[in-house]
Amino acid sequence: MLYDVENNYVIDAVLAPLAKGERALAIPHLQYCKSGDLLIYDRGYPSYEFINEHLTRGLDYFMRIKATFSQTVIDFELSKKKSQVVNFFPGKNAQLSDKTYDKKSSIRVRLIRVELPGGQVEILVTSLLDSKTYPTKNFKALYAKRWGVETFYDEIKGKMKLEYFSGYSPESILQDFYATMFVSNIQTLIVGELDDEIALETQGRKYKYKVNKNLSYGFLKNRILELFLTEESIKVVVSKIKELFKKHLVPIRPNRNFNRDVGKYRRRIKPKVTKNQRDTL
Repeated sequence: MLYDVENNYVIDAVLAPLAKGERALAIPHLQYCKSGDLLIYDRGYPSYEFINEHLTRGLDYFMRIKATFSQTVIDFELSKKKSQVVNFFPGKNAQLSDKTYDKKSSIRVRLIRVELPGGQVEILVTSLLDSKTYPTKNFKALYAKRWGVETFYDEIKGKMKLEYFSGYSPESILQDFYATMFVSNIQTLIVGELDDEIALETQGRKYKYKVNKNLSYGFLKNRILELFLTEESIKVVVSKIKELFKKHLVPIRPNRNFNRDVGKYRRRIKPKVTKNQRDTL
């Protein structure tokens, strides 16, 4: 359904998948993927139906999976094996009346055990079955590449206050969302142009350096209108913002580990949104 502002239609295309969860939101994106891609997911995604969707489309994947996902995964975790090819079956309570498979259908997958420095164990499931072509030792670093996605969620929620919406209507929420993403994209472009300059200017120091993201978002939000409404050349304004960013660098310290606070977002107080008002940085 197309969204009609005048008639205030509900945005079915947006709200309906939200009610079904992350998997329903992910599936429409698969049409943009192609053979040869490798899709990485966290542990909120694995299910027989979701994995079968990738198999049907000929797409490779690997996902973090809960150790209690099924008895097969539990047995693998207890076995202490590093890698094992197993069969997945639909869950006992799965509704299959509208599916192209039944309870006897199986999918061949590979389970991989990853041990973390603190002693925790993560289990990954993947379509890459050949352990010689795809060595088990490579998957830990490969899964870590997804961490940038998680930290970005934290940025737009924590640093940019995305959830403090200025209103309750779909228009207000979408407006705030796209405004936040616009500021984030501008920040990313400017920082991307600065990377080489910062590397050159800080060479010889003990650590590599990067822009302080928290401060850079604040600086940019206070100047976003200036980019488009100033009488100066936009290049001059961007140059000033770059210099401001470079004055607030932070060192990149390798191999730093932080205890992950799993209940961080469950415990926090939900934002109380007053109509037509929004927090500012």
